[in-house]
Amino acid sequence: MKSYRETLTFNIPKRMDFVNITPEVVAAVEQSGVSEGLVLVNAMHITASVFINDDEPGLHEDYKRWLEQLAPFDPSPERYHHNRTGEDNGDAHHKRQVMGREVVVAITEGRLDFGPWEQIFYGEFDGRRPKRVLVKVIGE
Repeated sequence: MKSYRETLTFNIPKRMDFVNITPEVVAAVEQSGVSEGLVLVNAMHITASVFINDDEPGLHEDYKRWLEQLAPFDPSPERYHHNRTGEDNGDAHHKRQVMGREVVVAITEGRLDFGPWEQIFYGEFDGRRPKRVLVKVIGE
């Protein structure tokens, strides 16, 4: 069995944004030489996410609005007890929990085995500093 590991680094200037990382994952799969297997893609930070969905700007705007309704940004310690530690990102932890930590995609004949319109995204909820995403490919 082959194994390949790569990290991607992002420094998103906005507090919340989504980046299509499908091309980077495809490149890692190609670099790995795996033709049949799996790729794990996970955010290595607790205020970021990796998820699969459509690359449609309206949908992404809907996600941002929905997430802000679920867990509004509020740096005060009254809304989020986490902010009593001196942080201001209690909302970002909640948003990550909703959007998820990772995705696993099958690799078939050397390609990501996606359904129609599926793409892989990095979700940032507390931007303005470098954060990493792990891409781990295993298979034959």
